[in-house]
Amino acid sequence: MSAKTQSNPGTTAEQSAPAQAETRNWIAVVSRDHALESVESGFSMLDHGKLGPLLRLTPGDWLIYYSPRTMPTGGEVLKAFTAIGTVKDAEPYQIKMHGGAMGFRRDIDWLDATEAQLAELTQTLDFTRGSWGMLARRGLFEITDADRHVIRAAMTGK
Repeated sequence: MSAKTQSNPGTTAEQSAPAQAETRNWIAVVSRDHALESVESGFSMLDHGKLGPLLRLTPGDWLIYYSPRTMPTGGEVLKAFTAIGTVKDAEPYQIKMHGGAMGFRRDIDWLDATEAQLAELTQTLDFTRGSWGMLARRGLFEITDADRHVIRAAMTGK
């Protein structure tokens, strides 16, 4: 056996293989009009096109949009989950935004879903216990599998 094909004694292939990343669940805070544009075009752009939040996402992660309002400035109060999907690609990509500024996007496989009002789910969700508004101010925060299942069921019936 050559040195390239030898394995370490006492080590199984499973032990020497790189660990698979665990699927994570995220909520991003965006206005409804931005959520609708994202779903229609199959992407996510967070925090006005910043790269940092998108780098936290990995392929297969779940992304849920929570929309406190219908538009970024002004608009009506909404307080609803407006989109749910999974991250498709390996890396964010840069695009030219309105006005010529550069921003970053990430491709998302959005599910066919309807809006779900936060008020109808607050008693069931773990992350809404306590002062969850501080989480929402971050723009992107992680939630549990249980919370994702509750939100997905409310939005898709599955």
